[in-house]
Amino acid sequence: MALQHAKPGEIVDLRPLGSKLKDAKTAAIIKSEHFEAVRLIVLAGAEISPHKVPGNIMLHCLEGRISLGLSDSSITLSAGEWVYLAGGETHSLKGIEDSSLLLTILLGT
Repeated sequence: MALQHAKPGEIVDLRPLGSKLKDAKTAAIIKSEHFEAVRLIVLAGAEISPHKVPGNIMLHCLEGRISLGLSDSSITLSAGEWVYLAGGETHSLKGIEDSSLLLTILLGT
């Protein structure tokens, strides 16, 4: 069954999941010709291997705390914080705490 994406004008609830976070799954919110938005779930100890995407990306930590590995350093992103990465930049993620993030990828325009 295909994931149901948000429609233009539809409100999407991005409030912290709290006690429901442990059972939550990563879910696509919208994918269009120009951008993609995903609620990314990264539980404590979980890792997303180094990778890159062609488009610019933005990560907004909605709750929890993650380590964002970059090619020559790493940063910690905590609830309420936001970061931008240029397209093609290699990065990885590791959950420090159970976390949810809003991932936005800007696609070719």
